[in-house]
Amino acid sequence: MFSKLRVSVIIPCYNEEEIIEKTHVRVKNVLENCKPKSYEIIYINDGSYDKTLDILEKIAEQDQRVKIISFSRNFGHQPAVSAGINFCKGDIAIIIDADLQDPPELFPELMKKYQQEKSNVVYCVRKERKGESFFKKITAKLFYRMINNLSETSFPVDTGDFRLIDRKVIEEFKKFKEKNKYIRGLISWLGFKQVPFYYEREKRTAGETKYPLKKMIRLALTGLTYFTKKPLIFAINFGVISIIIGLLFTLYAFISKFSSQINTFPGWVSIIIIILFFGGFQLLFIGIIGIYLGNLFDEIKERPEYIVDKIIN
Repeated sequence: MFSKLRVSVIIPCYNEEEIIEKTHVRVKNVLENCKPKSYEIIYINDGSYDKTLDILEKIAEQDQRVKIISFSRNFGHQPAVSAGINFCKGDIAIIIDADLQDPPELFPELMKKYQQEKSNVVYCVRKERKGESFFKKITAKLFYRMINNLSETSFPVDTGDFRLIDRKVIEEFKKFKEKNKYIRGLISWLGFKQVPFYYEREKRTAGETKYPLKKMIRLALTGLTYFTKKPLIFAINFGVISIIIGLLFTLYAFISKFSSQINTFPGWVSIIIIILFFGGFQLLFIGIIGIYLGNLFDEIKERPEYIVDKIIN
């Protein structure tokens, strides 16, 4: 069924020494059973400081189909995925994390759906997220729905980077020059035919999540500012409303000052509340503008998205 396909599997790795061997065994077994025309497994070592790279090098010595791209330091998950897409040679590429929360055993079903639907992308939608806290589940749901409402482009909800993409999408993705990519959004933005595949996400088998709250917030801000200018438009609209309210308060103050029919009282409490309220919003919107300017600053420096230390096989 898959005998005409050349398959690339892209696996970003950051401190995965506890699980990487198990991951490789499962991925390789699945690919061997699929019997594609050829396959390659691309591990991107994202500056791991444990024994991840040593383990991968031993695996690569025994199998030339295992490729390793090792970064000079930790650049992050999204640059690691970008590197895998840039280097892969397959007709299709499957992006999957090393922690086995997304089961490699689903590869045949993804490939089958890709062939049956004649699609360019098969994105995986999580029906259930096992082993994750209520806080993470609810914030993820809120984020995906918020970015859909704010963005000019529609994105599938409850999805991650686990997906299959074909050569057409790979070649178009390579044309992007941005450094701070939000990859799942970019692939959706590309268009072409994209179909969902529903599955249940497993618990993490070993190690700790590589997306703590700080990195989740950073990724969320990247996603929000990457595809929409609506926060800036909202800031402008709120500024106009604030001016109108200020003018109304000024008019009321003059009337109170010169009208004997209106009793005036010392209003320092209300003044302080108004100053704090509008001052807080001003700082918030300055921060929003600052994020956009920061993204622009990062892009115009034209630094590489990642630096490769070594490539194996």
